[in-house]
Amino acid sequence: MKRKTADITENIEASDEFNSEEIKSLPGENQPNLINKIFQQMDKTDFWKTTAALLFIIIILTQIFEISIAPKAPFLKKLLTKEATLATQTSTETTAKIDTASIAQAVLPEKGITLPITWGDLGKRMINDGVIDEQKFRALFENGLTDTEEQMLTGKMNQPIIMNQQNSRYLLDLLWAFGLANKNDILDNGEMTDEKYGGAGNFASTGGWTLAKGAGFDHYSKHAYLSLTTEEQALVDKVSKGIYRPCCGNSTHFPDCNHGMAMLGLLELMAANGADEQEMYKVALTVNSFWFPQTYIDLATYFKEQGKEWNEVDAKTVLGKEYSSAQGYQQTRQQIKSLPKPQQGGGGCGA
Repeated sequence: MKRKTADITENIEASDEFNSEEIKSLPGENQPNLINKIFQQMDKTDFWKTTAALLFIIIILTQIFEISIAPKAPFLKKLLTKEATLATQTSTETTAKIDTASIAQAVLPEKGITLPITWGDLGKRMINDGVIDEQKFRALFENGLTDTEEQMLTGKMNQPIIMNQQNSRYLLDLLWAFGLANKNDILDNGEMTDEKYGGAGNFASTGGWTLAKGAGFDHYSKHAYLSLTTEEQALVDKVSKGIYRPCCGNSTHFPDCNHGMAMLGLLELMAANGADEQEMYKVALTVNSFWFPQTYIDLATYFKEQGKEWNEVDAKTVLGKEYSSAQGYQQTRQQIKSLPKPQQGGGGCGA
């Protein structure tokens, strides 16, 4: 009898299926313990089945409804709400503090900038040499020329030259003509003459100069209007490699467009008049700003967000590839938080 009881008990403990007849056949003292084991086994099975069912239901609900978790405790809810509000206010206040009007005034000073150059009779000489066709040149300016502009074009200009928003395009074209025509080693032996570009005559700064008598390229680095010393030429060579322009991706040392050629001419004139490296960069930044106003207002806004005023920013840094090249500017522009969308600025690369 004991052997039968033991066999039945072992069978029940080793099996997930229980025979009620076998349980009833056991002696009375063995039934309670065995029944407890049975219910414990059933409880374990039901627990995992229930858990699996709940998980399945939760997964289904998350696909149908939007579920969020919010703090129930009042003090915790208040704390989290306060932190979120402060973060929003800080961001809004930072944006609100940026005064675009004052930034524009800092970038584009109303009084303009005095160029540290002596112009003399360069305009008249370029007309005489055919670099500038006077009739074509005048046709660009429907409202006529101011007395100062007239003097620069046909007379002798010994007074200080001030660039501002009103005459920035006029000076761009005049400096373009000079930079193109004045003989310089950068034009003769720099990137412009690299054979991989198919010749210096294929660029916007050369083939695009249509205001000459004949082809503009006929005057490329041909006229010795200004001769630089070895030291002055070395300075122009150095600084020109550090000044980029957002219309292209090249430095002034590779003046393939009108802005680059005009800047090269300006650097030559500044070097001949004794400007040092720091002054050349400072003047070049303001000149570039007048030629590409929106670009540099955007950059000034970027630096303002970084906690720097425009007059505190290093001119050489801003004019470098990281900010003033086409790619560098676009990458920086994407980081400006207080401007809603990129805006176009600056002029084209033609006459």
